[in-house]
Amino acid sequence: MDVGPEKKFRQYLSEGSFHLQRCDQCRQHVFYPRLLCPHCGSMQLTWVPASGRATVYSTSVPRSGGSSYNIALVDLEEGPRMMTRVVDVAPEDVTIGMPVTAFIGTIEPNGEPLVLFRPISGDDS
Repeated sequence: MDVGPEKKFRQYLSEGSFHLQRCDQCRQHVFYPRLLCPHCGSMQLTWVPASGRATVYSTSVPRSGGSSYNIALVDLEEGPRMMTRVVDVAPEDVTIGMPVTAFIGTIEPNGEPLVLFRPISGDDS
C-alpha cells in the first residue's frame, strides 16, 4: 500500500532525515508534500534528500507569557519556501538574509520531529 505524501514526509523526519519531492517532469523541487507538481501538474514526484541550506526570507517574534520565540519563512536552496523556526540564537537576532542550516529537532509540547534551522556560523560555510 502506498503512503500519502504528508505521511511519507513525516516518516522521513522520524528516521532523522529531511527530504523534499522533486518533479520527474519539470525537475522543480516541491514543498509542502503533494500528490501533483504545482509547477506542471505531473504526478511523477520523487523523494530526494534536501541540502538543508536556506536563507531567512522573513522573521517574526511572537511574545507570550514573558517568553518569545522565532517564526521564520526560509527559502530553501532547492527553491521552495517553508515556515519554520530558527533556534540556537536569540529570536530577535534572526535577520532577513541570514544563512541557516536545517536539522531534525523537536519543540514542546508535542515533541514530534520537525525541520528546524540554526544560523550558519563562519566555521560552517
